[in-house]
Amino acid sequence: MTLTDQTFAAPPPVEDRAMMIRDHLRDAIVDRRLAPGTKLNEAEVGTLFEVSRTVVRAALQALAFEGLVKTERNRGAFVANPTPEEARQVFASRRLIEPGLALAAAQRITASEIAAFRERLQHESELLNQRGPTARRAEIHASGDFHLLLAKVAGNAILLRFMEELVARSSLVIALYGNSGASSCGHSDHGNILAALEQGNGERACKLLLTHIDHIEADLDLRNTSNLPLRDALVTGAGI
Repeated sequence: MTLTDQTFAAPPPVEDRAMMIRDHLRDAIVDRRLAPGTKLNEAEVGTLFEVSRTVVRAALQALAFEGLVKTERNRGAFVANPTPEEARQVFASRRLIEPGLALAAAQRITASEIAAFRERLQHESELLNQRGPTARRAEIHASGDFHLLLAKVAGNAILLRFMEELVARSSLVIALYGNSGASSCGHSDHGNILAALEQGNGERACKLLLTHIDHIEADLDLRNTSNLPLRDALVTGAGI
């Protein structure tokens, strides 16, 4: 048998391995399995995935570009810990982008895509009856999936990439600052948006979408903390 007759399992390209690691880390960050501020040690990640530090570094750089990881000189990479102002900017960005996606989606949506939306809404409905941190993470993830499907239906690959970043950042913000998971109000919003899309009413879908983003942000506690010294914080809190 010659070498050309043998089948070798060649390792995937560096870029593919880096993106695979990026996806795993992104999921862990968004699902809060990796808490904000967690150090992401290149050597440890490389050992876990059996890849070089070069590959890990490429994955971390991709996450840094998305805003989910922050790198500090001479210290390394850490899971992002968005400030209240950064959180507000995320939702301000969504208000600029998503109405245009809704307009496009209303003109392009197909019967199979409507069915896909309904399947997601059914999944959301099931999650509303569950409790606990795992269920809350699943609710946040399912809510993000609705918005990503909207971006896919709109048919603009560039804006879809933007939305993937914004939804990932939004999920981290909601997990950090949200007073609840995906609420029944939010689920109802999704149903109303889908109804407008199904009717081909892009203007109504836009308005409903903006109201929905308002609802999400209203559920966040983005008040700036005073960062008082320990004694002052305890005395103030106790009303002494």
